[in-house]
Amino acid sequence: MSESRVSFKEMCERFEVTPRTLRYYEYIELLSPDREGRSRYYGPREVARMVLILRGRRFGFQLEDIRQWLAMREQEGSQAQMQAWLEMADRQMLELAEQKRQLDEAMAELKALRDDTAKSLKG
Repeated sequence: MSESRVSFKEMCERFEVTPRTLRYYEYIELLSPDREGRSRYYGPREVARMVLILRGRRFGFQLEDIRQWLAMREQEGSQAQMQAWLEMADRQMLELAEQKRQLDEAMAELKALRDDTAKSLKG
């Protein structure tokens, strides 16, 4: 086995994902490991794709959006694809900003309630 390949178990451990998640990413063709019998091995390309998949998930993208992003990156996308990606990224940044605003608001309300409760204990 090549030093640059990672086993299924090692891939799960490295990226802190469940076997089910890894199998699902393979099922929907985000990842294509090499197979030897029943074993799966992930080369540098698949490891790099996993990094990007998890980054996309952290940014809140849907798996189909991530699939398009990966395809564009590997094929050096056309102007139209890159423009579509920019628009998708802009939409996601607006969505994340709104989520942050809502979270900040909820935290401020919780802090006010906590502070009022703390005052009533002292009073």
